[in-house]
Amino acid sequence: MTPLRNALTCSLLVLFSHTAGAAEPPVSSESLRPLLTTLNERLNIGDLVALTKWDSGKPIQDSPREAQVIANARTLATEHQLDTEEVAQLIAAQMEANKLVQYGLLAQWQAAGAAPDTPRPDLAGQIRPRLDELQTRLLRQYADFAPHRRDPNCPVWLAKARQGLTHDALHDLALTRATGELCIRAQKL
Repeated sequence: MTPLRNALTCSLLVLFSHTAGAAEPPVSSESLRPLLTTLNERLNIGDLVALTKWDSGKPIQDSPREAQVIANARTLATEHQLDTEEVAQLIAAQMEANKLVQYGLLAQWQAAGAAPDTPRPDLAGQIRPRLDELQTRLLRQYADFAPHRRDPNCPVWLAKARQGLTHDALHDLALTRATGELCIRAQKL
């Protein structure tokens, strides 16, 4: 090859490599918004669960149900080609956040002497099927986001995407818990 041809070949390779990278859309807080909206929707269902627990007097902690939900999530993780342990942690975080909402609301209602007078959906027949549907959507959205969890900008994207999603301090704290492990920080050696 002539020097001119070598230079031209190198220039074209550089051009094509930059063009290929530019075709991939950048991740931003907006790309996280659907996932966080689903997480927030799941947290808001915690309000309804709290009402059923208030009425029934049943404890918030339901270990057999939690184990079943995590087992189902592991199965779905395999279908979405996700790491089953990461998905189990994600779903466990969602349940912890949901329980945080429930405990907070029950404490408020106990202090007030009554829960809100609102319609109570059936836990087994209406609420749990809705949570199952949200879990499927959540895992699909998480699969889209998972490759970006280790990006150094992830915490900034997450903070921006969380802004304005919740309606009170309790739900904001719960969303913080729900998203606590979405971003993975690099380990310093």
